[in-house]
Amino acid sequence: MHRLSVESLSVAADDVCSDSDQAPARFSTVCILPAQTPLRGRIRLPGDKSVSIRRALLTLFSDDEAALDNFGSGEDCLTALYCLEQLGKTVERESNRVIIGGKFHRQQATLDCRNSGTAARLLMGILSGFEGEWILTGDSSLSSRPMERIAAPLREMGAIIKLSDGRLPAKILGGKLRSIRYESAVASAQLKSAVLLAGLGGGVEVQYREPFFSRTHTERLLELETDSKGWIQLDQNAEAPSSAALSGGISGDPSSATFWGVAAALIPDSELILEGVLTDPVRCGWIDVLQASGVDIRVENESQVCSESVGDVVCKSSSLTPIKISQEMIPRVIDEIPILSIAATQARGCSRMRRLAELRVKESDRLAQIEKHLSGMNATVEIGQDELSIAGPVELCGAVINPERDHRIAMAFAIAGLIAKGNTKIHQAECAAVSYQEFWKDLSELSPGSLQYEN
Repeated sequence: MHRLSVESLSVAADDVCSDSDQAPARFSTVCILPAQTPLRGRIRLPGDKSVSIRRALLTLFSDDEAALDNFGSGEDCLTALYCLEQLGKTVERESNRVIIGGKFHRQQATLDCRNSGTAARLLMGILSGFEGEWILTGDSSLSSRPMERIAAPLREMGAIIKLSDGRLPAKILGGKLRSIRYESAVASAQLKSAVLLAGLGGGVEVQYREPFFSRTHTERLLELETDSKGWIQLDQNAEAPSSAALSGGISGDPSSATFWGVAAALIPDSELILEGVLTDPVRCGWIDVLQASGVDIRVENESQVCSESVGDVVCKSSSLTPIKISQEMIPRVIDEIPILSIAATQARGCSRMRRLAELRVKESDRLAQIEKHLSGMNATVEIGQDELSIAGPVELCGAVINPERDHRIAMAFAIAGLIAKGNTKIHQAECAAVSYQEFWKDLSELSPGSLQYEN
């Protein structure tokens, strides 16, 4: 076992490269060559980021020790652990097993949330319900993302939260809260979780409703019910899950799985088995979208792990029809839009996606990035303020991709490089470690000869 430290968060590139003979100690650029062979075999994904962070942060409500297996390896997950340490908790790691203990006792601290919007927004809610004064900061990317939507309902509950022009840094004066009945204008799991966790910490009643269902991990962990009108109810006497309930295995990250599902669908004669993937309905919208587009993809060996559905996802190469995503589906696939856009370039016809405004305020303006880089690879793509259309099929051409340190853009266009004519160069490639540290290693193993590292 070894203790987590802030220094461990700055060596993600070393961790990514450690298992590959051809990878330099540190790298910033990779070159993707077209895949020379089908993608075949089995792959196990790192623990789901959303579940990992939520389970870790919920240990703030308990002094007992919790052991989390297959904890997410990405930098966002490690950031959540670092924040726990700054609040007085103890954290030990051995490979992908994390043991969290100790007491949340620091009533004043500055927490660097780096690039993790999930950690920042959930902590904003949790800390609002405790006596103390905290400051949340982040890197340049996180500091450009909107936080007022989180602060507004928390202020209605009585929290004192000061932002800088609606963004981080945030100063939180936690204390006595009051009940709230809140109807959100947007479907956001982070907003919903922040309000529910504030109510849990403050010991007050919360009623919450959103226009469409977003991820339900927090409700599952708190064992909350949703009534027939869509209202989620948290009673004032609600108890946080025990350390025993938080302990156990974490299913594979479905957002990470999507990259390989799309790659297998697009590269001829491929068949991949993605083992132990989280398959709850709110997280497997990407599977529904690909199935509706004609992809041979299915879930096998389903079971329940710590209140979440898990299964093996089998995906084979397929011919695609246009990708269409309904308004209700958007919250279920919002993180997967970049890689689904790559799939759309190979579909027979025009794929249209709407209600994508949330992509404008992610780690980068993902809508603009998709348009810029797909156009640079010879795709026919148009965007509006919140919509995207892509005509296909088209033979993509290799290009130079600058993802603006957005991990999902970097990984999506790496998959595009596997099916493009010519080589694709991706700068800032180390940013993939934000959510998927092993991505480049896994790519080199699944498609031998397709990856070259550059210093």
